[in-house]
Amino acid sequence: MTERTVLEARGLVVRYPGHPPVQAVTDVSLEIRAGETVALVGESGSGKSSVARAVAGIEKAAEGEVLFDGEPVRPLGVRRRPLALTGIQMVFQDPATSLNPRRRIGDQIADGARTARARGAEGSRPEEWLERVGLDPAWTGRFPHQFSGGQKQRIAIARALAARPRLLVADEPISALDASTQTSVAGLMRDLIAEVGAGMLFISHDLAVVRRIADRTLVMYGGRVMEQGPTDRVWEAPRHPYTQALLAAIPEPDGRGRIPAAPSAADRAAWSEVPPAG
Repeated sequence: MTERTVLEARGLVVRYPGHPPVQAVTDVSLEIRAGETVALVGESGSGKSSVARAVAGIEKAAEGEVLFDGEPVRPLGVRRRPLALTGIQMVFQDPATSLNPRRRIGDQIADGARTARARGAEGSRPEEWLERVGLDPAWTGRFPHQFSGGQKQRIAIARALAARPRLLVADEPISALDASTQTSVAGLMRDLIAEVGAGMLFISHDLAVVRRIADRTLVMYGGRVMEQGPTDRVWEAPRHPYTQALLAAIPEPDGRGRIPAAPSAADRAAWSEVPPAG
């Protein structure tokens, strides 16, 4: 049986004010089904975070539409977000932007659990979520400044998951973690999302982690999707020259210690002219 669609974005365009305005995203479409992890990869400035913010309603799309559970996603404003849209939760790259420094972390995770219960979902205790992300459940009474950057990110993940989201938008959620725990935390996020039948949009520069946890991958360059498809296919048989260059840049443990050559301006210009593959 085909899983139902949680998120559908069509013809997404994101512009930022300026003289002239900067177009960060051009005609991006994607779909995420329940229980599925979809990854966005590409170099810095390719438009990945702008897509994530538009999907979550943080950034207003200049054109196109975003549907969550079949309903339009309205940009955040001064009013409280409609209860149905609290089923979209976001984990940011820097937890300092999302954790309240004046509130105990147990109370902040409990906010997520209350949101889940308000939508009729199960709300677990903060101690349970701390334990599930590898932290001591006895730490609920501590404040954010008492934790390292990696621990704060785990707390942010715990709070987002405590809300039992239908869609988790994760923008570089593991970059603050040490290398030994990045894969395990990313895998935990995927397992928990699958457990509750949600979908996840996962953005990361760590291509090894993406290959391990993503069902499908979209490759972005210059604000456009250059290639998309099942992750294994994209890795094993990349069709677009930018995807080929991106994967070729992954360092290999061959003992030579060489850094891949930077692409030339001519290569970059040519990538934009090649039609998207997928």
